[in-house]
Amino acid sequence: MVDERKSVVVTQKFFDEGTLRFLEENGCDVTVARFADGVTDATASEAELIALLGGADAWIVGHASVTLSLLRALPRLKVVARRGVGYEKVDLDAAKQTGKAVTIAAGGNEESVADRTLALMLGVAHRLRESQQQLIDGPGAILLGHDLYARTVGIVGLGRIARNVVRRLKAFDVTVLVHTPRPDPAYAEAMGVEYVDLATLLRRSDFVSLHAPFKPDTRHLINAERLSLMKGDAVLINTARGGLVDDRALLAALAAGRLGGAGLDVFESEAAPDLADVTRELVRRPDVVATPHSGASTHEGLRRTNRVAAHCVVSVLNNQAPPAGCLIVGPAPRRSV
Repeated sequence: MVDERKSVVVTQKFFDEGTLRFLEENGCDVTVARFADGVTDATASEAELIALLGGADAWIVGHASVTLSLLRALPRLKVVARRGVGYEKVDLDAAKQTGKAVTIAAGGNEESVADRTLALMLGVAHRLRESQQQLIDGPGAILLGHDLYARTVGIVGLGRIARNVVRRLKAFDVTVLVHTPRPDPAYAEAMGVEYVDLATLLRRSDFVSLHAPFKPDTRHLINAERLSLMKGDAVLINTARGGLVDDRALLAALAAGRLGGAGLDVFESEAAPDLADVTRELVRRPDVVATPHSGASTHEGLRRTNRVAAHCVVSVLNNQAPPAGCLIVGPAPRRSV
């Protein structure tokens, strides 16, 4: 319980009543921002955000850009809590400079995104989109797809979501290849995975699933050259970040029949609006199953991430350590939870 009531502003949609009660019971007065139709915290102006957050001690944020000028305008703010695990839109140096804590909702959405990853693999391999369209258009011809069972799946990156994907894949008797900068021999032995370099993974895999963070050195990790290494009937899955894939190159590979299909929950155009036409072409393709960066957006997943973000807020306001893996920037707490 915080020593005196604090102000928490939430600028994300789908914030559940249970988490609101948790914050209120822990000494917080909560305001859930209401934006005009078509506006989110990602598209709101800095002036709008400052007006909302001027009296806030804590901010539970979605996809807004958190800049130095914004943080300087919010001297009372102590913590920026991401309801999610990506923090590329938060200027971490600015947070350090202005003395703000930054947290993520580690452990909240990984099960939901892992489920979506498998759903995209199966959806593309079994040609579910095309088969449904056949039924809509008539007469409903039978289209042959591919099994996931007993195939080879390449996992790029080995964080929480990737490990949950691997755990699910074991039920399909697949061979799992992993490319990661930090191989864990004990994990490989326990889960029966094989560590390989990226080129080997791309050549051998029937499915390639991306789970790497987006950083300057991972931008276009999958480009035209690397797409050319993949099997002609392989499926690319991206539920991580759009910038990991050169979407123009992916579109070209699909159009030329050099790839079996793609399952996409993220797109390069999210950060590069000039690529919106490329996204439109990708999602219209029959060999692409696409969702709008919504892999974590289940009722259960959002309740979990809401609660983790709220725990982070209460911990920081109490000068306690947030849950494990959640603190990205912030002073060392004087005591732990």
